[in-house]
Amino acid sequence: MAAPSRQSAMLSLGNNTPTSNEKPSPQLPPTPQPTTTGLRVPSNRKTIYDRHLNRSRTGELSRASFAYLFAEMVTYAQRRVTGIQDLEKRLNEQGYPLGLRLLDMLFYRATSTSSSALSSSSTTSSPPNRPLRILTLLHLIHGPLWRLLFQRAADALEHSVSPDTPNEYMITDNEPLVNTYISVPREMNMLNCAAYVAGVIEGVCDGCGFEAKVSAHNQPTDMWPSRTVFLVRFGDSVMEREKVLERSGIK
Repeated sequence: MAAPSRQSAMLSLGNNTPTSNEKPSPQLPPTPQPTTTGLRVPSNRKTIYDRHLNRSRTGELSRASFAYLFAEMVTYAQRRVTGIQDLEKRLNEQGYPLGLRLLDMLFYRATSTSSSALSSSSTTSSPPNRPLRILTLLHLIHGPLWRLLFQRAADALEHSVSPDTPNEYMITDNEPLVNTYISVPREMNMLNCAAYVAGVIEGVCDGCGFEAKVSAHNQPTDMWPSRTVFLVRFGDSVMEREKVLERSGIK
């Protein structure tokens, strides 16, 4: 018998069709590719939501990180604004929800501290309640809230001496941290980025049931060029309630 031609032999080598005696190899399922998400879960499966609220009460954050984050917040609020008042309003709106959450944290930590002190001593003490009077609320903002945010108390707390504005109170900060790393252009010299802190104060007031409007104003001096006064104006309903509580002798 004549040998097959070279061309037919090459075609038979290139033919991958299995014969009747050969079994096709099993097809393996494709390996799934890992999907990447925006939230990275640590290996211990615990996130920041599993951390105890008292764990970071004495911790300090990097000022460089804070300055970068706050500068980005100011840049975000500056988009599509019509003027300085509009920009300060946006900063105020950004700080307002933070004030509501900080109020809950303040009372939670104060309650846990009172509970630990009660368990370690035989004296009876009750956890702090939400303030009912204006001065009690303002002392809460002037002291514990400022220390929680800036590791120190505010510099001054004053009441308006004008008989026409008895609902106005002023909290003074000689050197606001939020203005330390902000460079304001000359044409916007009236801008005060501490309007963000004014929003925090307003959120705390509303969270305690005190209707108020808070604004930040530049009041520089030779010693404190970035001195800021936070003007707190309480609503008429708050002032009427204040008179009723004063007549009742409630502090």
